[in-house]
Amino acid sequence: MEFDIRDINLAGEGKNKIEWAREEMPVLRSIGEEFSVKKPLKGLVIGACLHVTSETANLVIALKEGGASVFLCASNPLSTQDDVAASLVKDHGISVFAIKGEDNSTYYDHINRVLDMNPGITMDDGADLISTLHGKRKELIANVLGGTEETTTGVIRLRSMAEKGVLRYPIIAVNEAKTKHFFDNRYGTGQSTIDGILRATNILLAGKRFVVVGYGWCGRGVAMRARGMGANVIVVEVDPLKALEAKMDGYEVMNSADAAKVGDIFLSVTGNKNAVGKTILENCRDRTILANAGHFDVEIDLEYLKRNSVCVRRVRPFVDEYLMKDGRRIYVLAEGRLVNLGAAEGHPASVMDMSFANQALSVRYIYENSEKLAPEVYSVPSEIDKMIARLKLKSMGIDIDELTQEQKEYLSSWETGT
Repeated sequence: MEFDIRDINLAGEGKNKIEWAREEMPVLRSIGEEFSVKKPLKGLVIGACLHVTSETANLVIALKEGGASVFLCASNPLSTQDDVAASLVKDHGISVFAIKGEDNSTYYDHINRVLDMNPGITMDDGADLISTLHGKRKELIANVLGGTEETTTGVIRLRSMAEKGVLRYPIIAVNEAKTKHFFDNRYGTGQSTIDGILRATNILLAGKRFVVVGYGWCGRGVAMRARGMGANVIVVEVDPLKALEAKMDGYEVMNSADAAKVGDIFLSVTGNKNAVGKTILENCRDRTILANAGHFDVEIDLEYLKRNSVCVRRVRPFVDEYLMKDGRRIYVLAEGRLVNLGAAEGHPASVMDMSFANQALSVRYIYENSEKLAPEVYSVPSEIDKMIARLKLKSMGIDIDELTQEQKEYLSSWETGT
């Protein structure tokens, strides 16, 4: 079995983490139990580029129980939990290519190691696997039935590929499932991002001016959690509708220049380049803290910081201090990468339960229906979304009403008026 991890002797700690997460993932657990009996993925090779965490471990274990051969690499150089990677290799016989803190060359070597296994379905978190496949490993595409994508950033990249006519196989945008982005993006990102910031800095949020750059579902979640801990939240947006929504939700709304003059902490969550850019960086105050919860490390303009600083030093784990030429000190968390995974453990297992249930069922859907799918980006089928919601409610001991036949007929008719 091929693998490349930090230390196989960490497997005992990783096994405990995986088992702990499993108890918080009842929906995925039930899917795994069904998969282990029916083996709907028998004969399938899956190449997965995901954050190697205890929650992801439960997903790939469920896929293996369904009969698939799974090969896993990291979707971010800082997000791997080395003990979990070790347990997947030692206790579950799953090939993992991931080491926390790996350099860029190793990161892409690991992606290519997964592609060497000639996958029939790809699973992505940020679309690095599929972009490498389409760019440098085109000879393997003919064998691929389809793929899934977990993140907003990845879906943006893949829709761009589809619009330009270069996408060669169908993708299911797991990120767009309601049981994913309403919960994972809002509650998962909201909690785990604050967790990462606090673990890295040990600061008190109460009384701080916390600037959220981007008010999508992730931004909403972070803003909600920051306010809950006593921060004064400011939102920076380019979309007038989202800016108006933020104002109506009770937050201050400013442009970058005004926010730079008063903010204590800036958190970027846009999926776009240099969201925390020159305007903020040249006007922000001494001891400003910068963090990113977008998938790639492009949201903070690190090149600007490097050009305009006289030295950089690590003052705490995951905290780099840039001493600017004008004497200001600016602190960047987790090297500008995903702070919730770089400095903490990522989303709680109970919210990833729904996201990864979508992944597992989407893989099965592709395997069973690939001949009907064109090389486009598809939403998760609504029946999968609703089934996951029902399973999650059931696991929480919640029973809901159903429409009566009379109500169904009323909603489907047009004859009845005032």
